[in-house]
Amino acid sequence: MTDQSPLWSSLSAEEHEFHYNPQKAFPNFKDYQAERVGPNRTARTELKAVLDIPYGEHPLRKVDVFPAAGAESPVHVFFHGGYWRGQDKENFAFIAGALVPLGITTVIANYELCPGSTLDGVVDSALAAMEWTHRHIAEFGGDPNAVTMSGHSAGAHLGAEIIATDWSARGIDPAFIKGAVLISGIFDPTPAIRTTVNAELNLNDEIARRHNVEERAPVVDCPVSIIAGGLEPWQWIDQSFRYSHHLRRHGRDPDVHVLPGLNHFDIITQYLDRDTPIMRAVVGQILKRP
Repeated sequence: MTDQSPLWSSLSAEEHEFHYNPQKAFPNFKDYQAERVGPNRTARTELKAVLDIPYGEHPLRKVDVFPAAGAESPVHVFFHGGYWRGQDKENFAFIAGALVPLGITTVIANYELCPGSTLDGVVDSALAAMEWTHRHIAEFGGDPNAVTMSGHSAGAHLGAEIIATDWSARGIDPAFIKGAVLISGIFDPTPAIRTTVNAELNLNDEIARRHNVEERAPVVDCPVSIIAGGLEPWQWIDQSFRYSHHLRRHGRDPDVHVLPGLNHFDIITQYLDRDTPIMRAVVGQILKRP
């Protein structure tokens, strides 16, 4: 009889925390955030921007839009990480700083966070941000039918939730989504239950099962790039491979990259260099759109 125990079942509490809490694996994580302060400030002060646009009643349901020059520009939506319970869109304007000069209208999304909301509310708000983008981005010069997305860590999970959503039930043709780049993602929330982070997430088995995108069939059929850092704990990296296998079982063909020398927190600095795997993936999906 095959052992169906989850991969993490044999880990001690300390090992589990190391593998599934990136701040424990990389305790100097704030150093990497500090490296992006300058580029982020430059983007927020020098780019044309429409900030804090509400897409719902919750105070965190807001987006920042950085329009590109010209009409009907391609659109990219970014979902930040923070383990569904931290961070803010204002710290990720540097991504718009990288994309807007390339003619890509950029949307940086906030979404509901735990513990004020459950993971149900977090996911629902991310879906609402994507729907808002499709329905309203033309007002800012973007093409509503040429939208790509990327997300880091918890934001990668939200991207996978978007891929697993039946957009036709919302009256939207899912073909508006042209690509996804999912970076250092967590795709099954279940192991987070055993981490200290769950004091804020308040996950239980039912909620985790509902949002396990390793088990839910993809609905959106678009190019997907899955990327992780080579220095991340191997069980964290394995999540990216498991999600890739899940997509392949459903007839998709994602590409997967493990980038040597990068960890969970410095990996998104790759947005600052056009000639990096993350930027090549993001821009490549935009250029290849029909």
